[in-house]
Parts: sequence; structure tokens; C-alpha cells
Amino acid sequence: MLVKIKALLLVGVGYMLSPLSWWNDLFFNLPIAYLFGYLVSWISPDLFIPFTIIGYWISNILGILMMQIGATDMFFDKKQKNVQKDLLIGLGSSTLYTLLILGLLYFHILELPDFLNQI
Repeated sequence: MLVKIKALLLVGVGYMLSPLSWWNDLFFNLPIAYLFGYLVSWISPDLFIPFTIIGYWISNILGILMMQIGATDMFFDKKQKNVQKDLLIGLGSSTLYTLLILGLLYFHILELPDFLNQI
């Protein structure tokens, strides 16, 4: 029973961090990304924006991986789990998602906000 509760918590928190919950970016992903960028900017102030973007990307990947780990804990036996394979699938799907967004930006289907165009 505790494994199911832990798995449900992982899926819930992962959902809040994942790109599937775009409406929660304001409360979860953006503050995490801002803090990450702020901490790195102590090294060099020019690194604030790039590392804020990297922090945002990392928080989304972490959310996807947490959802995947929680879902596999809920629906599969420990005997059926292959952690390395699951991790590779999670990282691969996150990378494909990122490439999709970059492609949409490249072909101007999505537009960057004005403040990012000035960088």
C-alpha cells in the first residue's frame, strides 16, 4: 500500500512539474528555473537567462521522469521494471519534446516572447 501511495505522489508532483501542466508553470517550474538561474548568476551575471532556461528544461524533464517512475511503480511488478530502460525512455521522450518545441520555434509556428528576442 505504501508503494502505491509513493507512486501516486510521484505521479502528482511529476505532473505539476511536467510540460503537461502548462498552467502550473507560474507556481512550480518558473520559480525553480528562476532560482537556478539566480544561483548560477553569482558566477557570472550573463549566465542568468541561459541557466534560467536550462533550469526550466530540467524541471520539465524531472517531472516527466517522476511521472514515469510513479506510473511504473503503480502498474508493474518490481520484476517487470528495468530502471535503465525506463530512464532512457524518459530522457528520450523529453529530448523529443524539446526538439519538437525548438522546431516549432525555428519554423515560426511558435514565437518567442519579446524579452527573449533581445538576447
